[in-house]
Amino acid sequence: MLGELEQLVLLGLIRLGDDAYGLAVHEELERRTRRRLSLGTVYKALIRLEDKGFVASHVGNPTPERGGRRKRHYRVLAPGRRALAHSLGAIRRLSEGLNALELPR
Repeated sequence: MLGELEQLVLLGLIRLGDDAYGLAVHEELERRTRRRLSLGTVYKALIRLEDKGFVASHVGNPTPERGGRRKRHYRVLAPGRRALAHSLGAIRRLSEGLNALELPR
């Protein structure tokens, strides 16, 4: 089962495409969810997802805009896509038939 933050991180990675990196995921999540998240929280979720076999990462080449530092790039693996589909499907099924007045805001 995926937690809410893991769902959001997987969705952010899918939106950004292969080779997304931590800071880009963090910015995407804050922009789209309008929630403040620490960068460390996002990186911890990425590590958990990688430990579960849901994402893979690799270290890219140094880039001039980062002063020659390398970025760790992430991509969602098939098991991660299946886990996300299962988790979002459960939410959809549970909320079926409820109208907007019944849902918490």
